[in-house]
Amino acid sequence: MTVTPWFLLVGGLLLVMGLTPSFIKRLPVTSAIIYLLIGLLVGPTLLNVFHFNPLRESALLEVLTEVAVLISLFAAGVKMPAPMRLERWRTPLLLASASMVLTVAMVAAFSHYVLGLPLGAAVLLGAIVAPTDPVLATDVQIRHPGDRDRLRFDLTCEAGMNDGSAFPFVMLGLGLLGLHDLGDFGLRWALVDVLWATVAGIAIGVVLGSALGRLGWTLRSRRFDHELMDDFLGLGLIGVVYGLSELVHAWGFLAVFFAAVSLRQTEVRLISARAANVEKGLAEHDPVATSGGGDPVPTVSEGSLIFKEHLERISELLLILLVGGSLFLDSWSWRAVSLALFLFLVARPLSVAIGLLGSRTPARVRGMVGWFGVRGIGSLYYLMYAIQHGLPEDVALELIHLTLIVITMSILVHGISVKPLIARFWRTS
Repeated sequence: MTVTPWFLLVGGLLLVMGLTPSFIKRLPVTSAIIYLLIGLLVGPTLLNVFHFNPLRESALLEVLTEVAVLISLFAAGVKMPAPMRLERWRTPLLLASASMVLTVAMVAAFSHYVLGLPLGAAVLLGAIVAPTDPVLATDVQIRHPGDRDRLRFDLTCEAGMNDGSAFPFVMLGLGLLGLHDLGDFGLRWALVDVLWATVAGIAIGVVLGSALGRLGWTLRSRRFDHELMDDFLGLGLIGVVYGLSELVHAWGFLAVFFAAVSLRQTEVRLISARAANVEKGLAEHDPVATSGGGDPVPTVSEGSLIFKEHLERISELLLILLVGGSLFLDSWSWRAVSLALFLFLVARPLSVAIGLLGSRTPARVRGMVGWFGVRGIGSLYYLMYAIQHGLPEDVALELIHLTLIVITMSILVHGISVKPLIARFWRTS
C-alpha cells in the first residue's frame, strides 16, 4: 500500500469521525472497534490491500506508540481530581503494584508451563500484556478534571501508573534472555531498574510539574496581560520530563504522568489560596484567581488538555488501523486466544481481587475494575521496545503473534461490553 491510499484512508476516516461524533457516541461499541474492523477489512485478513509488518517496522512503531502513550499519560494526569488524598489513591496504588506483580507472575507461569515459552520470554510477555492502557480505555476513564466518579478515577490512575511499574519486569524478562544486565542475584535489577528508576521518575515528574505550575501562575498573576501558549507548555513539559528521565535512567512514563498530576495539583492549590485571600480581604480581587462564578480560570493543565486529547484520538485511529492490518486469518491460533482468555477471565480478575484484599473498595467497583483491564497501545510499545533491544527473531515473532491477538480481543470484548456495563453500573449506584 503506497502513501496515497494511506492519505485517502486516514483522511476519510478523520472526516467521518469528525462529522459524526454524536452518532458514534450512541453506538453500543467504542470507536476503537470501528478502526480495528476497517484495518481487518483492508489488511491481509480480508481484502489484503496492505500488510503492516510489526517486526520489520518495529523502530517506527516504537516511536509512534511511545508518543501516543506519553500524550495519553499526560492527559490522564491533568484530569486527576485535586487535592490528592492517600485514602483515594490507595486503590490505584495497590492495582499498579500488587495486582501488577500478580498479573505478570500468572501470565508468565501460563506462558511458560502451558504455551512452552522460555522463562525469560514468558516473563517478558507477562510484562507486555499486564499493564492496562491509557490510550484505548478512554470510555472508562475520567472525562474531565471535575469528574468524581470512583470507578473512572481508579482505572485512570492505575493506567497512568502501571505503564511505569511494568517497565522493571520488561527489563527482568530481557535480562533472563541475556539482553540486559541484572547483576549478581538480580541486585542491579532491584536497585537500579526497580528502586532508582521508579523513585527518580516520580521525583522528576513531581518537581518539574510543580515548577511549571508555579511559573505559569506567576506569569499570569502579573499586573500586565501575559499570554501563555498552554499547548506548547504541555508538550514541552512532556519532552523535558521524558528526556531528563531517559538521561538518568528513570522510568519516563511514570515521570510524565506524575508531572501532569503535579502540574494540576499545584495550579489548583495556588488558585484556591488566592481565592481564599480575596474572600478574606487579604488581597484585591484577581481575575486570575477566580472567574465571576468563583470557578478556576486559565491554567496550563486545562489549557493544554483539549489539544492533547485530539492528538490522542488521532494516534488511536492510526495505531489500531495498523494492528488490524497486521493480522492474518491464521493469527487466531489456540495459543493466542487461550492466552487472551486466561488474562481477561483469570489473571486480571484474580490479581485485582487479591491486590485489593483488605482495602475499602466496594465489591461492585472491584468487579468492574477486574473486568476493564483494557490492553492496547502500551503493550504494543513494550513489545517494540524489546524487539529494538535485540530480541531474537523467533521469540519476537512469537510475542508479536500473541500480543496482537491479546490487544485485538481486548478491543473487541471490552469495546462491546464497556457501554452497557458502565450504564448498568451507574443505574445501580
